[in-house]
Amino acid sequence: MSYHNETPRKAVRGGQVKGFLPEFNEKAFTMKIYRKLMCALALTAAVTVSLSSCATTANAQTKQSGAKKVVVVWSEGTAPKRVYPNDINGAVSDGLKAALKDWEVIPASINDPEQGLPDALLNRCDVLIWWGHKKHDLVKDELVAKIVKRVKQDGMGFIGLHSTHFAKVNKALMGDACSWGEYKTDSTVVDISVKDSTHPIAKGVKDFQIVQTERYKEPYAVPTPEAVPFEGVYSLKNGSKDPVMRMGLCWHSGKGKVFYLQAGHETCPTFFDKNIQKIMSNAVQWAGPAAN
Repeated sequence: MSYHNETPRKAVRGGQVKGFLPEFNEKAFTMKIYRKLMCALALTAAVTVSLSSCATTANAQTKQSGAKKVVVVWSEGTAPKRVYPNDINGAVSDGLKAALKDWEVIPASINDPEQGLPDALLNRCDVLIWWGHKKHDLVKDELVAKIVKRVKQDGMGFIGLHSTHFAKVNKALMGDACSWGEYKTDSTVVDISVKDSTHPIAKGVKDFQIVQTERYKEPYAVPTPEAVPFEGVYSLKNGSKDPVMRMGLCWHSGKGKVFYLQAGHETCPTFFDKNIQKIMSNAVQWAGPAAN
């Protein structure tokens, strides 16, 4: 590359320009232009890399923000196959998959590795649904502590079903005995009524009736709930009715939301009922961290 025509015109004495040989002066000028050109190219490259990095970060954030929320449906595998061929978590999962297209629904069981909730799954879970009955004591305390932390500190939602009231996790979140006043298999059906139609869990739900042969009776030993969207009245085998009792209760536990649904005995097809499925999908959306 030559810049002869761009060399400044200066006085020349004895073949020198200001003490330098003409050839050296020309090379110095050429190097100056070269350095400027290299600086410009380096700056362009830096900007290109920066923009590329920003684009990569933006794409990663978009992918992360666009990822589906996760609801894990956990049960212990003790429901009779004649009523729940794929256990209760299977029935609940099927209902949620049909209703919540923007959620990833994952069934889990105490019989799975790490009791169904390895860290990789628990740490990305937005809402955990729990059905337990005969194996409460088999759930490891270490797992309970992890779940409680995810609810209280991270804002994961927790939904307890029926006999889950005695689950270690539920008692830890409630900080109470979580016992009912009475347990009887003397009922035929329960009429569930919407007490608070403005509550998100009651959205689109009307009064309905389900078969329920096991009756829980007040009082329920838990902290005073923040909301009670549903109440129920049991019809007994002797023709009488049990007084009104709370069927759906809501709390905050730390940063997380907790919902308990009393209905759901394992010998009754409760979780195939369309009204119950609607309550479940509403509860998942209500309990999700983004709704806090």
